Amino acid sequence: MNLSYPWIGNKRLDTWFILGPAFYSVIIALFLAQWISDDTSFGLIPWIIFVLLIDVSHVYSSLYKTYLNPLHFNKSKNLFILTPLLSFILSAMIYSFDALYFWRALAYLAVFHFIRQQYGFMRLYSRSDAQNKASQWIDTIFIYSATCFPLIYWHAHLPRNFSWFIANDFFIFIPEWFSSLSAVFYIFIILTFFAKEIRNSFHHPVNMPRIIFMIGTSLSWMTGIVLFNSDLIFTVTNVVSHGIPYFALVWLTGKKELSDNEVLQKNYFRYFFSTYSLPVFLGVLFLCSFIEEGFWAGLIWREHLNFFVPFSSLPHISAHDYLKWLVPLLALPQTTHYILDGFIWKKDNN
Repeated sequence: MNLSYPWIGNKRLDTWFILGPAFYSVIIALFLAQWISDDTSFGLIPWIIFVLLIDVSHVYSSLYKTYLNPLHFNKSKNLFILTPLLSFILSAMIYSFDALYFWRALAYLAVFHFIRQQYGFMRLYSRSDAQNKASQWIDTIFIYSATCFPLIYWHAHLPRNFSWFIANDFFIFIPEWFSSLSAVFYIFIILTFFAKEIRNSFHHPVNMPRIIFMIGTSLSWMTGIVLFNSDLIFTVTNVVSHGIPYFALVWLTGKKELSDNEVLQKNYFRYFFSTYSLPVFLGVLFLCSFIEEGFWAGLIWREHLNFFVPFSSLPHISAHDYLKWLVPLLALPQTTHYILDGFIWKKDNN
């Protein structure tokens, strides 16, 4: 039987870089669990791989859909200019009031972004499905349950050995009984989802990429947040399953835009998305990440200075009057990424 699946790119690329990362992260987590304890400290090498090269770099990859893409920038110039400006002003106001409130606001904004990315990929893989409205709603409830139940569990079992950004950034109290009730509901949704897929398989082709993506989302979020209580395992499952698919999506859409548009073929954009330009594509992101994290390390955290040697002589800033401007400025790439990501992937108001 020759099945035509709704790949975003192609079978090989989707399998390795969009569907696979969630499963890779779970495998890595299960391997690490045999060798580390819940309170094992986060070493420099894992930090470079998972935080610097994946997590921080994926934030900068949205540059290729915004400020480094002349077509998108000219089309949405006001949005791209006002978003960082207003974000910085609001962030500075919140930080001025209380630094912890700033990190809490940023953490919940990031959580929303992570959840919506999973929903967005699910919709991409559902774009050619012949499902009825009820089946579509089951998929939607499943993907939100797969991401929200682990977060409910997290909030019901505070504090954990890991945080989204800093200690106590999650603060909303959820009673354990609500977490238990949510678990029952989640199990019901899982059973309903698979029953729906079995039933629909008798009438329509099975959409394996969508099913695999949804299973991967469920496994990675449960593994990193519920099954283990480890900062390293949470980071691995969180950033690998989120960051690598985002890289792939930006790369695929950038190459398609380049091939479809003569204007892009004649300017600097072609250097990022031509046949052999993947090292340039990634190199720009890694360089931006290194510079940003270097300033964080030198000015704020005073960590990993043996790696960020060019920034090690920077003064340590601790005065609130300076931090209320500096921290929102350094966090601005993240804030802008989280907000603009809700706009740059929309097509025909979808």
